[in-house]
Amino acid sequence: MLSDSEAAELLSFLSPGMRADVKAQATEYFLGLSGHRDGCRFLRSKPDILAGLFALTSDISIAIVKDCYFIFINLSADETLHQVLVGDVKVLPGLLKNLIDPEFMFSDQICTILSNLTRHEKTCKTVFKVIQEEVGLAQVVEIFCTEGYNKNAKLHYLGPLLSNLTQLPEARNYILDKDRCVVQRLLSFTQFQASVVRRGGVIGTLRNCCFDHAHHEWLLSDAVDILPFLLLPLAGPEELTEEENDGLPVDLQYLPEDKKREEDPDIRKMLLETLLLLTATKAGRQTLKDKNVYPIMREFHNWEKDIHVTAACEKLVQVLIGDEPEEGMENLMELEIPEDVEEKLKVADAKEEQELEKEQERLRQEEEEEKKKKSDAEGTDKEQEDGLVR
Repeated sequence: MLSDSEAAELLSFLSPGMRADVKAQATEYFLGLSGHRDGCRFLRSKPDILAGLFALTSDISIAIVKDCYFIFINLSADETLHQVLVGDVKVLPGLLKNLIDPEFMFSDQICTILSNLTRHEKTCKTVFKVIQEEVGLAQVVEIFCTEGYNKNAKLHYLGPLLSNLTQLPEARNYILDKDRCVVQRLLSFTQFQASVVRRGGVIGTLRNCCFDHAHHEWLLSDAVDILPFLLLPLAGPEELTEEENDGLPVDLQYLPEDKKREEDPDIRKMLLETLLLLTATKAGRQTLKDKNVYPIMREFHNWEKDIHVTAACEKLVQVLIGDEPEEGMENLMELEIPEDVEEKLKVADAKEEQELEKEQERLRQEEEEEKKKKSDAEGTDKEQEDGLVR
């Protein structure tokens, strides 16, 4: 790693007035350094270098600016640098200023940095506070929902940013404000085929919002009608009975033979978790039963191959076909669980996760063995064909 004198010399190369080729060599070096953990930890102790690099995100050389943004993507991926970046280097105002510029070339990189910085609650609170002070969450949502806002950037990573921000109650309150119609604007992105990142970010946002059970009835009402947007990505082309179809929301009735399900297993799992959250209240459970969600889940369970997603589906099905909780226990989110019982539940969840991992590994090995057998058989057939030809 660099000595203090070498670090000081490199810092001088980051001066805006330095020759372009010298700055380029310095930023290229720091880009390499930021690509591994030890390099990030070293730079954590050098806020003056970080400040110099951030100043060069305004350089006239596009190559230098690009290197600097990728340096900060790498650094922001390391949680131990978050406080240095937002507190000492104060990167947020500059990032947000450029983000709202519809002509800025590196807005996608800014979205990634902001997404990284909001993964953990402590820094997320700081980022949300600065967003509200500098631009406002309303403008971030507007940019996200405006197609072609920036011709130089796709801005897909604003999806994960919104998902991360909604781990905070104050961000959820904004998204769920009945007078703003924000959540309604996000719903269409649950099937945004052009980007799994944008799609997953929106579904993560909806899932986080569903932790606030007070809004469930409104979310399931005609004012929002969230249910079809959560179910449609999980529905397939299977033929249901006329009675089953008639009980479904209109958008899920008589789906075409070429209907495809959500391809990403993590997103499928999030959708199921969101539906499960909506069953926390008696009204939510009744709505999902009245809207005939079970047949969709039945066919989905038969189709699903990922064991983690299957497990999430089974939890939802248990609620849909199970008996109602006893009186006074209808709201599952308000139940007070004794500490010893909560600890046992955590242990049981951890054990279930380990068993799922073992089963996943067993299935993976079986699949590899099957592929090897098939490959060996094809090789034998080829040898026999060659023998016949000779």
